[in-house]
Amino acid sequence: MTMAIELLSPLLPQRRRRLAVAAAPPLLLLLAVVTTSCSPVAARSPEVVELTLLAGAREKGAVCLDGSPPGYHLKRGSGSGAHNWLVYLQGGGWCNTTESCSERKMTEFGSSKYMEAVEFTGILSNQHQENPDFHNWNIVVIRYCDGASFAGDAEGEDLDGSKLFFRGLRIWEAVVDELMAKGLDTAKQALLTGCSAGSLAALLHCDNFRQRFPQDVPVKCLSDAGFFIDEKDLSGKRSLRSLISGIVHLQNVREALPKGCLANKDPTECFFPAELIKSIKTPTFILNSDYDSWQIRNALAPNGSYPGQAWSSCKADIRNCSSEQLDVLHGFKKKLVSELKVAEDKREWGLFIDSCFTHCQTPFRISWISQISPRLGNKTIAEAVGDWYFCRREDVKYIDCKYPCNPTCSSRLPTA
Repeated sequence: MTMAIELLSPLLPQRRRRLAVAAAPPLLLLLAVVTTSCSPVAARSPEVVELTLLAGAREKGAVCLDGSPPGYHLKRGSGSGAHNWLVYLQGGGWCNTTESCSERKMTEFGSSKYMEAVEFTGILSNQHQENPDFHNWNIVVIRYCDGASFAGDAEGEDLDGSKLFFRGLRIWEAVVDELMAKGLDTAKQALLTGCSAGSLAALLHCDNFRQRFPQDVPVKCLSDAGFFIDEKDLSGKRSLRSLISGIVHLQNVREALPKGCLANKDPTECFFPAELIKSIKTPTFILNSDYDSWQIRNALAPNGSYPGQAWSSCKADIRNCSSEQLDVLHGFKKKLVSELKVAEDKREWGLFIDSCFTHCQTPFRISWISQISPRLGNKTIAEAVGDWYFCRREDVKYIDCKYPCNPTCSSRLPTA
C-alpha cells in the first residue's frame, strides 16, 4: 500500500513564494510547514543561505534517491557563538514503496537537482530578537533526500529500470564527517535537532552525534514533532505502523536502530520514538503537541469519515470537533503522554508538550518566539529550550492540560 502525506517545508526557497509544498499522493510525505510568520517587533528579512553539495558523494555512496549528491546549508557563527554548532535535520516525509520513492526522487526530497537556497527563521535565525540563545552559532541544515529519516542503506530499482538509492545513513555519516572538517570537530557546545521526520532522525542519531565529541563538550538533542505513536486509527487499523513497516523493510534501516531493541523486538517497533528514547543516553528535549495535527489527520483519522461520524471538518480545524471527537483526541493525548513517561523520568531531559493543534514549532518565528507563541509555565518554546540547554533552570518539563485549556494556543500556528 502506498501511503503519502503532503507536508510543507519550513525552509523557504530563495524565490519569493511563502509556501513550499512536497507533492505527494494521499498518506506519506512528512515534515514541516511554512506559514506567514509573526513577531512582536518588526524584523529584518530572514537570511538566505545557499546550498552546499557534499564533496565526493558518489565515491562514498552517500547519494539522494536519484543518485545526486546530498546538500546542506551552513551559516557561520560569530562572536561568542563562533565555536558552537546547531545541526538541523530537515524532514519532509517518508517513502515506503518503489512507486512512492520513484515519485519522490523527482522532488527536492529525493534529489538535490531541485534544491534551492533557503531562508533561516525560528531556531535557525541569525537575529537576536528571534533566536536569543542560538542566533550567533554555526547553524547547518542538512537537506533530506532519502525518504527514511536518514536511516536506510540499500538499493532498489525504479519503475523505469534505473536505480533507487536508499542511502540515508551514509548521507548522515558523510555530511557530518564533512562538517567536522569544517570546524564541528572543535565545537565547544553542540545541539542536534530537526522537525518531524527529521526530528525522528535526530533521535535515531543522537548518541552517535554525542560520541563524535570529547566528553567535556556539552552535546544535547532536541526532537520537534517527531514523537510518532503506534496507535490504531479510527477504523481499528494501524495505518502508521503499516507505513513504518514499509520504510523499515524497503530501505533497510536496521543499522540505525538500537541493538538492544532489535534483540527483543521487531525493527518496525524499534523505529518508533517510544522505543528509541529508552536507549538514548544523551540529554534530549522532546517538543511535541499532544494534539499533533499531522498525526491526527494522517495516523488517527486518515480518512474523511467513519461509521456514524464525519471527521473532515474536525481534522481541518480542532475547533470544529464535536465533544465526542474531542474525547477521541483526549485519548490520543493520554497515550502520547504515557509513552513520554520514560523521558519525564530522565533527570537531564526536557519536555514541552503543549495542547495546540500544530506540527513543527521550532523553525517558525510565530511558534518559536513571538507575541502569540504557545506558552507553558509562562515560557515560550525558545525560552524553555534555552533554560534546558544552558541549565538555567532545573527540571524543565512542561506537559499541558487538555485542549482547549491553553489560551496561548493560536489558530495561526503552523499545521501539517
